[in-house]
Amino acid sequence: MPEGAPSSADMRAPEYQSGARADGMLLGFALAQLALLLAFVTRYGWFRDEFYYVVCARHPAAGYVDQPPLSILILAVVRALAGESLVAIRLLPALAGAATVFMTGRIARALGGGRFAQAMAACAALLAPVVLAESHYYSMNAFDLLIWTLAGWLTLRIASAAAPRDWLALGAVLGLGLLNKVSVLWLIAGLFAGMLAGPQRAQLGTRWPWIVAAIAALLFAPHLAWQIAHGWPTLEFMRNAAGRKMVEVSLSGFWRNQVRMMSPITVLLWLPGLIWLLFARAARPGRALGVMYAVVATLLIAAGRSRASYLAPAYPALLAGGAIALERWLYARRWNALRVPALVLLIALEAPIVPFALPVLKVESYVRYAHALGIGPSTEEHQRMGSLPQQYADMFGWEELVSEVEKAYRALPADERARCSIFAQNYGEAGAISVLGRARGLPPAMSGHNNFWLWGPAGPGDGSVMIVVGGDRDDNEQVFERLERVGTVRSTYAMPYEQDMPVYVGRGLRIPVAKLWPGLKRYI
Repeated sequence: MPEGAPSSADMRAPEYQSGARADGMLLGFALAQLALLLAFVTRYGWFRDEFYYVVCARHPAAGYVDQPPLSILILAVVRALAGESLVAIRLLPALAGAATVFMTGRIARALGGGRFAQAMAACAALLAPVVLAESHYYSMNAFDLLIWTLAGWLTLRIASAAAPRDWLALGAVLGLGLLNKVSVLWLIAGLFAGMLAGPQRAQLGTRWPWIVAAIAALLFAPHLAWQIAHGWPTLEFMRNAAGRKMVEVSLSGFWRNQVRMMSPITVLLWLPGLIWLLFARAARPGRALGVMYAVVATLLIAAGRSRASYLAPAYPALLAGGAIALERWLYARRWNALRVPALVLLIALEAPIVPFALPVLKVESYVRYAHALGIGPSTEEHQRMGSLPQQYADMFGWEELVSEVEKAYRALPADERARCSIFAQNYGEAGAISVLGRARGLPPAMSGHNNFWLWGPAGPGDGSVMIVVGGDRDDNEQVFERLERVGTVRSTYAMPYEQDMPVYVGRGLRIPVAKLWPGLKRYI
């Protein structure tokens, strides 16, 4: 039985089996989520950001305007081994999601949970909307979920044994986490505060926390050097996003978003889990995880414009704590017969929510389903919404966009095609043209958005002939001697600002591209 688990005779009874090994069962839950993700891996198509990440992977670097390099370097390896198909690039986030499910169960075990607690925690993580959604498509977020979960598990191991390998592993996890997403700084702050409140406090005066910090700093150093060399672009990006893109969130709105993100069902698990971690005597080894959640939540609330998903990686520990609290409550009342029905009830109540996180329904069926339940589309950005929430709407319209650009490109005389450039307004449009258009013979697109601006002008053109996707006509006319609208991108389910989007051909750029480029920068 692991340290920190209950030691009373009744808790060692066969019906409870505190800390019992259940790896096979946890692996089953992990594989169940993996199967669910892979079953719908290509439904609704590419997500906007995935195009951008693929183009980033074509330009390996120590950093990017809007993210550190780890997830992009991983994707570069995937491209080299398996190509750029949607299935290939979505396999790793699906595996990361499955690993998060498995490790959530392991956290429950490390906290002294029996087989039922481990199963309940893993099942809750499996069906949590945010875990399903962020494991469905390629981004740094699926890896972020796993990194926070691993860090929490290692913190528990340090509380019970403090083996040197666990400190070293924690340093590596935190360093890689920073290379994946800078928000791991919140995790580090929360864990430090949590260790002060838990049994790990006695070890903070040893050399090991310094070794953890040194390992993390060493791993993060190349990206830090890149930021310095490029004038701290991520800070500019974050300021612009907070001030111009993200909506302001009230305190009540923040917590409503948390309940929506994790589902109203699991709040009955993670909220008791938070209370148990913070106040139960038996939870003292895991106190750091409860404090970590409280600290990170406080930081996000103080920011005022944080996405709900920024707190998502802190929930696996709370789900584990809630599962243990439920297990002990049932055992104390000799209601062990209710354990399996409780697990079945969780699955039954969570199943109707799955279509809002994972595209298990065809789009027309989803729209009818959401309408029947009275759930409208939502976003955390200053954007007008159509019939789909933004995470789904951003999976539509890309084939139509590339087809319209290709039509404009093929209509040009051969000499103009040879010197034609393509300009798009944002990284989604530029990424779709650069990724999907490659097989159609289109030149790569350029844009002033985020890292596309940093890469500079793309394609063979000198500006004498340019296909321009979107933008204000009056603005476009100011930079070309002649501007002709040659097409319109139409997509029923795309974001409204991507619908009925004009496609122009401009000839005779009035200002050289090199002089025009600095004014096109848009970090947001």
